[in-house]
Amino acid sequence: MTDKLDEMIETAAAMVAPGRGILAIDESTGTCKKRFDSIGVECTEENRRDYRHMLISAPDLGEHISGAILFDETLRQSSADGVAFTQIMQDNGVIPGIKVDKGAHPLAGFDGEKITEGLDGLRERLNEYYELGARFAKWRAVITITEDNPSQACIDANCHALARYAALCQEAGLVPMVEPEVLMDGDHDIQTAYEVTLLTLKTLFDQLFEHNVVLEACILKSSMVVSGADCPEQADVDEVAEATLDCFFNTVPASLAGIVFLSGGQSEIEATEHLDAMNRMGDLPWPLSFSYGRALQASALKVWGANPQNNVQAAQAELLHRARMNGLAAMGQYESKLEQE
Repeated sequence: MTDKLDEMIETAAAMVAPGRGILAIDESTGTCKKRFDSIGVECTEENRRDYRHMLISAPDLGEHISGAILFDETLRQSSADGVAFTQIMQDNGVIPGIKVDKGAHPLAGFDGEKITEGLDGLRERLNEYYELGARFAKWRAVITITEDNPSQACIDANCHALARYAALCQEAGLVPMVEPEVLMDGDHDIQTAYEVTLLTLKTLFDQLFEHNVVLEACILKSSMVVSGADCPEQADVDEVAEATLDCFFNTVPASLAGIVFLSGGQSEIEATEHLDAMNRMGDLPWPLSFSYGRALQASALKVWGANPQNNVQAAQAELLHRARMNGLAAMGQYESKLEQE
């Protein structure tokens, strides 16, 4: 375990190296179909391969992208000329990662709440993923805020599953990325989001401790503390940054390798501005970076979809621009005027 642990600690540090973050391209086939439908592209295996190849082969992607989370299908794919995606990523300085959960399903006995499934057979899958070239894995739990939810039972069940998954990852030599997403959906205010996120993270780290997870070889993928999408009073950038950091200071041990944010429905610019504001607020005990899906892909997807055969370079330019903007935000050096360059 010592050699594996040393490797995982090194991998975790590389994932949150200064000015670098994670590209999330782990959308399930169903989610990918929704994205492709929005741009009028048929969701075939070939088109999914071509789109994701466009992303991972962007020139110098590794300058601001340290790793990419893949879907099972993508981890096993090769380019049209036969080069394995994992090899393309490694050549581009990008660490391959893999989504391993089986999705959020209704939590029996708790109306409107969900539990993430996928623990059965996970040990064997993780060992296979390591052999296929993955060096980190991700598991997403979903916490919904309503007038009656979340229940403590829902938080406990999801955090227990996250901890079991994380322990199995480290057994297999994979860095666990634990993602307890507090959804933006709803009309709740930022104070409610803060209280739910605080309770969720406190429960999560209690469970990680109970399951002997080594935090120096673990990454937290967190939602930001933001107002509900339908809240009439939306917190501004500084409020979001202050509430999120305050929540972390009260729950996240300093020994954790790093924190990356999900965009969670924020626009590309909002996600960048919020990350930048947090990194401008003084010395932090852990690196704060990004693990964005839509907030890195949205513009690139639109450009690529307009002409998949001819717009590869133009789409890659959009991706690289957003990666650079977020890389600067991860160091507290983003400026809005750079969006025009």
